[in-house]
Order: sequence, then C-alpha cells, then structure tokens
Amino acid sequence: MAEYLSVEHYLPHRAPMVLLDEVLLIDEDRAHCRVRVGRDTVLGPFLNAGGQLPAWFGIEILAQTIGVWSGWHGRRLFNAAPRPGMLLGGRGYQCKTAGFPAGAVLDVQVQLLMRDEKIGSFEGAIFVDGERYAGGRLNIYQPDDHELQQLLQQGKS
Repeated sequence: MAEYLSVEHYLPHRAPMVLLDEVLLIDEDRAHCRVRVGRDTVLGPFLNAGGQLPAWFGIEILAQTIGVWSGWHGRRLFNAAPRPGMLLGGRGYQCKTAGFPAGAVLDVQVQLLMRDEKIGSFEGAIFVDGERYAGGRLNIYQPDDHELQQLLQQGKS
C-alpha cells in the first residue's frame, strides 16, 4: 500500500479550511480520502447543533478530494506546489439526508471522467458504512499563473 503525505501537502488550503483527515489512495484517475464527522475533527467548526454536517458541505469535500488528486499529480510530475482550482459547477449532487450524521466516517471517492490542461470533470461519491450517501459530477478549472493574478486583481477592485 502506498504511503501519502498529509492532506495539507496536496492542497493550497490551510486550517480551518482543510476538510479532509487522510489520503487513502491516489492513482492516475482516482482519489480516495476520508474524514470523520465530529466536534473534535477538522469538521468540528462546521457542524450544526445536533452534531451533523450540512449536506451541502459534501460538494466542498468532493472538490477538496479532487484538489488532493491534482496536488499529488503536480508534486509527482512537476515537483510543483499545490495550485488553486475553482469549482465551475456540479451536476446531480444529491445527499440522502439534510446532513451527514454525527460520528460518521465519510469515505470520499472521485473518478476522473475527462480533462485537458485547465478543465476537468469528475464523478464523486461519499460513502458512509459502505453505502453511497451523497455524490454527483463536479467540473473544475485550474487557472494558469496569469489568469490567477487577473482574478486576484479583480477581487481587490
């Protein structure tokens, strides 16, 4: 079994915005990460009064798993630091309930469907106890340095 660095090594995010606990698998077309829903975990600040994680957080958890996939490939192929990516949209995201249950371990898996230099499409799923709990298709965009600078400048205006 391959050994991976911590999630933070593959994402441009820092706490408290890292929403994953560990990397389990990355290969050419897939990534598998895990996170536990609990007050004492990275998800703690985002839980509702009942200790559940609102369902819409699943979209960001899937997006970060895609980011881990991208960051791992960037380090492996180009020895490059993780780069920001942008979620262009999602299709068909659904969650079984309004929130992920307190104490649940979320197994997050993404599968690359297609990509070019900047745009990619992934099918993602979040499993709880081996059962598909949430998922959908996410489309992402990774700007080059020039585009990123333009976006950052626009944000300052």
